[in-house]
Amino acid sequence: MTAPTAPATDLAVRKPPPPTWSWRGPTRVPGAAVLVALFAAAAVGAAALPLDRVGVGWLIAGTASILALAVTHRKVTWRQAAWGAATLALLGVGSVRAAAWLFVLCVLTAAITGALSLLDPRDLRTILAAVVVPLAAAARALPWVRAGLRTRFAGRPGVPTRVVAVSAVSLVLLLVFGALFASADAVFAALVDRMLPVLDGGAFARALVLFPVLFALLAGAAFTLVGPPAMTQHDQQTRFAFRRLDWAIPVALLDLLFLAFVAVQATVLFGGSRHVLGAGGPTFADYARGGFWQLLAVTGLTLVVVAIAGRWAPRTDRADRATIRVLLGALALLALVVVASATYRMNVYEQAYGYTRLRVLVMAVELGLGAVFLAVLVAGVRLRGAWLPPAVLAIATGGLLALAVLNPDRFIADRNVDRYLATGRIDLSYLGTLSADAVPALDRLPADHCACLLRRVAADLADRPDDWRSANLARHQARALLARDQPGTCR
Repeated sequence: MTAPTAPATDLAVRKPPPPTWSWRGPTRVPGAAVLVALFAAAAVGAAALPLDRVGVGWLIAGTASILALAVTHRKVTWRQAAWGAATLALLGVGSVRAAAWLFVLCVLTAAITGALSLLDPRDLRTILAAVVVPLAAAARALPWVRAGLRTRFAGRPGVPTRVVAVSAVSLVLLLVFGALFASADAVFAALVDRMLPVLDGGAFARALVLFPVLFALLAGAAFTLVGPPAMTQHDQQTRFAFRRLDWAIPVALLDLLFLAFVAVQATVLFGGSRHVLGAGGPTFADYARGGFWQLLAVTGLTLVVVAIAGRWAPRTDRADRATIRVLLGALALLALVVVASATYRMNVYEQAYGYTRLRVLVMAVELGLGAVFLAVLVAGVRLRGAWLPPAVLAIATGGLLALAVLNPDRFIADRNVDRYLATGRIDLSYLGTLSADAVPALDRLPADHCACLLRRVAADLADRPDDWRSANLARHQARALLARDQPGTCR
């Protein structure tokens, strides 16, 4: 007797079981060059990182780390190289922009892109693993480093003592003779002062705390890069999936709802501000602020619907594939109109009430979601979406770098100054919270307003001078402008 076949409405078809992860780590202990590179990069990072403010030290530490990992493992794919370059670009934002909130976003994103450069992820599963694997590797890497040190100095017990003795003698000679030469010649003393960084007790203590942390993270990164985990996929077995009508009917109804909303929005998108200025219409605040966040939520939820339907929709025949392309393609296209509507609402609100960091940031997020939907359309045409998760991360990284190029604090100040010159309305309290990036724009204000704002910035720059770790182009330009144009009297 043959087994009964599954009914047409059954949702059980074939699926692969969860993959098996195995992680044995590197097959060889680290060599001398690798150990020296890791120790040197950790030392440079501990000395250079300015934890209390934005500065070039973050780029210096990131560059040292990338070079150390390049010594550890020279063969990388172009995707790993691209993620590594993106990491350096994100850390480099701190060298040219003074906005702390922007740099915090860049550092958090750099932590993710740096992890991705170690594992070369190509799907969602490996991307999620790439975020957590380097942290686990930091603990596993310490025995690996210890084994490398033992192998390096095995059978030569006198080598570490000799190295310490030679280093101590060299340091004493340099200090004694350098001090004598400096006391004998003022020009040489000034040269030594410029070349040697000034270290205080706090900086030295901070470096002592940072060094073991950075070394553990770098060792974990090297451990992951040399011996990444392997994922084994088993043979395909029973899996959950939708039948055609099971997913097509809800998505088709959602398409019709989107179409009705888009038809209403067309009158607003092409009708200018008459909708909000007309008799009985909502105010700017009610129209823009009351709908933007809902539309932003709609955009995000639409991505979830597309991801679920695209993941579990059947592709067994031509009708299945055509249904995916038509229904999900229509949903993505209509979602782009929703993105345009949300962007228009925020633009209306900004024109009426001015620009702020939050408004610029959410506008950037909405534009990024629009780029994601364009990628979804491409994936729908090809019916291949495995590349979408890395593409979404690349869009987010590129959008953040584009925001840094825009220079948001200066952009906000410029737009608000333009609005003041046109309408006479301005929020000086908010503009006073902007970073040194905004100084060139604030300098365009009338003398009394300009003096009130620039005096605050000048006082902050004077109270917190930059050293070699916290050197920053925006603060340098602000100091030069304030030295040239002294703020007047604040009334």
